Amino acid sequence: MPRTTQQSAKATRRTGSRSSRDAIALLKADHRQVEGWFAQFKKAKKTERKGKLAAQICNALKTHTRIEEEIFYPAFLVATQDTELHHEAEVEHAGAKRLIGEIEAMRPEDEYYDAKVKVLSEMIKHHVKEEEQPGGMFAEARKSDMDLEDLGQRMAARKKEIGESGDNGNPSLVRSLLNS
Repeated sequence: MPRTTQQSAKATRRTGSRSSRDAIALLKADHRQVEGWFAQFKKAKKTERKGKLAAQICNALKTHTRIEEEIFYPAFLVATQDTELHHEAEVEHAGAKRLIGEIEAMRPEDEYYDAKVKVLSEMIKHHVKEEEQPGGMFAEARKSDMDLEDLGQRMAARKKEIGESGDNGNPSLVRSLLNS
């Protein structure tokens, strides 16, 4: 039976080892992947390539924010009671999701497309820096009694489920599924 958020947050990790499957390692791997795609987008010349990269970025960020919001952030809040870091992260996600929606509604040749992707990149860099810095959310999570191994497994499973279903929070997809 899967653990509840509170159980995962209260479970104590005694080993001190950092598995590549722990929640923070999984989230950091996502960060590096998206950073790489943003760098490729910046160098891309062809409109078609930019469109494909932007779609990859947006889809990855929607999945990433979803697993953070569904699994990691609630466990973080229970374990640390740090509402300031939690709320700031949620607000940053909301801003990024609004911009992602605008980018997805555009075509790569549209005016402001490149600017919106660039601003999204800057927003994500800021958010990642805040999560990964000393005293940031990840450092606080490591100091807490969060079961990062269990959370990582749950997040990986949820990420796979989202990928297989094709439902990564795309409103048009959700609407089409509801209307069928």
